[in-house]
Amino acid sequence: MRLGLFMMPLHPPERPMHELLAEDAEKSLLADRLGFDELWVGEHFSASSEPIPSPLMFMASLAARTKLTFATGVINLPNHHPAKVAAEVAQFDHMTGGRLILGIGPGGLPSDFELFGNTDPMQRGKRMLEAMDTILAIWRQDPPYDIEGPTWSARIVNAVIPEFGVGTMPKPWQRPHPPIAITARSADSFGVKMAVERGWGVVSANFVAERIVEGHGRTLRAARDAQGVKAGNEWRLARNFCIAVTDAEARDRMFDEASANRYYFHYLSSLARRAGQLGTLKPREDTPDEAVTLEAIIEDCVVAGSPATVLDKLVALRDRIGAFDHLLMAGLDWSGPNAAWESETMHRLAEEVMPRFRQHIRATAAKETA
Repeated sequence: MRLGLFMMPLHPPERPMHELLAEDAEKSLLADRLGFDELWVGEHFSASSEPIPSPLMFMASLAARTKLTFATGVINLPNHHPAKVAAEVAQFDHMTGGRLILGIGPGGLPSDFELFGNTDPMQRGKRMLEAMDTILAIWRQDPPYDIEGPTWSARIVNAVIPEFGVGTMPKPWQRPHPPIAITARSADSFGVKMAVERGWGVVSANFVAERIVEGHGRTLRAARDAQGVKAGNEWRLARNFCIAVTDAEARDRMFDEASANRYYFHYLSSLARRAGQLGTLKPREDTPDEAVTLEAIIEDCVVAGSPATVLDKLVALRDRIGAFDHLLMAGLDWSGPNAAWESETMHRLAEEVMPRFRQHIRATAAKETA
């Protein structure tokens, strides 16, 4: 059970970009000091509230200063030529000695869809798969390359000079390639089924209701049964956390007007309402959109309480949704009191909750195999 930090990241849009990048770097270094295993960083080109266009560039600045395994959370493949992604990911994998998980997705930001001309959701899904197939084909072979697809081609045939390495695309440090993971948002996610078929990992998004994550578990088990496999693709669960000395203090912080958790779900639910896509944030599927409150979303999506209470909630959640392999904590904005609040949450999660949670998982596994 590895522990990771998942940063979209998400900040108030009026804050200066350089300040946000420095803050996100500081938080990543804290995660490393606390023994977090992984750092997941998102990619957005056209939102000052989500200000990292290149997660690889951001994470490269931290590589020499940490022991973290880095993960793109995610590279939105329809927005990139796959040959460019193949080369940059291979370079990063070498720079970090194989400390990379390649997280991929079709994208989730409407302004990025418009910017890159990817407004059709069906086309985005097809282009994501086409791009990934092209990337894998590049990594599998030596020049010449002649890879054709509906959207992109990757062709180096006439300009190959083997004795000078000209025309040769880089291959990753990890062979045959870094682990691949895909994000899941809908309960009956096609991405989960595809991940099982292809041996990819699954990341359950933190900005969905618990019932959606429960659906991911059902879909994962059904897909594994259909493929005749028991495991092989790791399941990571991302959630928001707020941990304090007492349950009451944690709840006060979670619902406080200055709370970064509150801002996080106000931002996401507001965008979802405008797009008519509030469904995955509803604690109950049958609740009309107009009856869904911000407080109800926060209550459902944030794991809050004292360390003992959070441990109990995680144990109950794993019993309910199924045996996820790794846990990712969502990183928040540090405005106002939130730097102190989230720092305490990170400390308590890493130092008080996770050792006992891992102990519980080991004990449960021992009973099942006895």
